[in-house]
Amino acid sequence: MTASSEQGINAPAASRTCATGRQYELRRGDAVAVVTELAAGLRSFTRGGVLLTETYGDDEIAPGGAGITLAPWANRVEDGQWFLDGRKQQLDITEVSRNNASHGLLRNTGYALVGESRHAVALEGVVFPQHGYPFLVRHRVEYQLSEDLGLHVRQTLTNDSAAAAPFVLGAHPYLRVGDTPVEELQLTVAADTRLVADERLIPRSSAPVDGDVDFRSGRHIADMAVDVALTDLRYEAGRARHTLATADGSQVSLWQDEACRYVHVYVSTLYPGRTRAVAVEPMTGPANAFNSGDGLRWLPPGESFSMEWGIDYTPGGTGR
Repeated sequence: MTASSEQGINAPAASRTCATGRQYELRRGDAVAVVTELAAGLRSFTRGGVLLTETYGDDEIAPGGAGITLAPWANRVEDGQWFLDGRKQQLDITEVSRNNASHGLLRNTGYALVGESRHAVALEGVVFPQHGYPFLVRHRVEYQLSEDLGLHVRQTLTNDSAAAAPFVLGAHPYLRVGDTPVEELQLTVAADTRLVADERLIPRSSAPVDGDVDFRSGRHIADMAVDVALTDLRYEAGRARHTLATADGSQVSLWQDEACRYVHVYVSTLYPGRTRAVAVEPMTGPANAFNSGDGLRWLPPGESFSMEWGIDYTPGGTGR
């Protein structure tokens, strides 16, 4: 992957060469992260040259939403419809196959740079009032490589409207551990409850995790294909942690703070060039929260709300 142009990684807008806009490269020790202007997305994260997220080429936008951030809702809104003070709101249908509005309103937006250093960058995107979402809100995404060389992400929504605005925040990273085949990895997710969804992936009920969606003690990916939201997460010191691990003990972990009460696990067979890819998505609410109210928050005028998540790496005994 070529993450920069001849003019440099943070080249001006006039010299953009990547389909995802400007590329912001963060470095600290052996950690390197590349963040995109488009959707304030995480294009790649590596430690010591070990790739810990799925990535893509310069001429591609994020396949399967890889690494994008999600606001003012994560996942889906059924039929793109919800009600505000008894009046139907109609969002654009962006998942045509299931007739849903998917992944918020900033997936195709270039975020403005509001601050950067060698190991941090802050980007901000604006949702203007529009059909289906008559609110003015700002979504700021801050990426930082911490002293321990982990990746730390803070997403903040600010309401510039005169009325309270509904929202769910989320992110869509895909994890990997270098060149280890995904099928050989073990996935552990600290969640006790699953949401039971219909064929359109709209949750209709909940149940205790069981069988193929019980990841509490770890399950090998093998030929797994799941697309499920999980909740009742287990937090320690304010964080819930989910891991992909190799046989030699190498592992990549995604953590999320207590503002994120849901995680969506998606094992895809459609990621370009990969037999399988694993998305572990921290979210403040599940699909269709605008209708169910599950995890939905209302942000008062002039106020802000933040969620935090991150990715850590622990090398094993032999490495790959």
